[in-house]
Amino acid sequence: MTEQSGLQNIMQVGLGFWASKTLLSAVEMELFTDLAKQPGTLETIRGRMGLHPRSARDFLDALVALGFLRRTDGRYHNTSATDRYLDKRKETYIGGVLEMANDRLYGFWGCLTEALRTGQSQSEAKDGDRPFFETLYADPGRLKAFMAAMTGVSHGANLAIAEKFPWKDYRTFVDVGTAQGDLAVQVARANAHLTGAGFDLPQAAPIFENYALRNGLSRRLRFVAGDFFRDPLPPADVIMMGHILHDWTLEEKKILIRKAYEAIPEGGAFIVYDSIIDDERSGNAFGLLMSLNMLIETPGGFDYTGANCKGWMKEAGFRQARVEHLVGPDSMVIGIK
Repeated sequence: MTEQSGLQNIMQVGLGFWASKTLLSAVEMELFTDLAKQPGTLETIRGRMGLHPRSARDFLDALVALGFLRRTDGRYHNTSATDRYLDKRKETYIGGVLEMANDRLYGFWGCLTEALRTGQSQSEAKDGDRPFFETLYADPGRLKAFMAAMTGVSHGANLAIAEKFPWKDYRTFVDVGTAQGDLAVQVARANAHLTGAGFDLPQAAPIFENYALRNGLSRRLRFVAGDFFRDPLPPADVIMMGHILHDWTLEEKKILIRKAYEAIPEGGAFIVYDSIIDDERSGNAFGLLMSLNMLIETPGGFDYTGANCKGWMKEAGFRQARVEHLVGPDSMVIGIK
């Protein structure tokens, strides 16, 4: 990296919140959903969105410069990506995660320095309120939107697991912490011989069952209600945990891995996936930042390297463990009993 490019990188990252908040505000105002219905000129969009004349042009043109909008003959349009992923009317909408980032994480990350010095989370629990997941599961509407957003974020990795893992060697699976159930759905869709279950708190049952029904998989997928710390995991040839393990302390991670070991037969497999940090801890910036997000969000969660996870699996009794890249920052760690 040259000195000039290094300077540019410092400024781009140091002021990165400018671009982030511009996108988050556009999502908050449902700009992309509005433009998916009808592109518009500066004046028509200003009227529809209630934008002040001082800000409207710079706001829209900034979104053009950032690659989130197109401007053609004075009319603003979504890009193919924002049309697909940020139109709230589409099933491919992933903006729920960005809504959460805007509503919660953006403010909490302003306290990162305090978190770094105290080791304490900066989320709702900091002020004595209920932790996020407890609050989330108590609100059916919010829970449904959040789980759909998790599907959008995880969908690529779920497709990769459905294709890359040697499912021909197995018959049954359980997706632990299943949420809406996209991982279970994609695995079942790609492997017609499999039957499976989604395991989560009881409030997730109607969301999972509706998603399985919409995908024509109600006969091959079932929901099992439970708490993965209090209850045994349902037995299966393969146990999966996607974006679950990083939420917890080291002791809790080891408990979950041990429970997975106990739930599968000899020769069975345990699949964990997260934004696995590279073993040199210098390449997967997203995974490292996600670990800082766990610091902000949770009492003791953190992300981890493939070597870390393989070591925990071996400690639990798994005879083999390997890491395979999925998509983007996500990789899976596979343990064989």
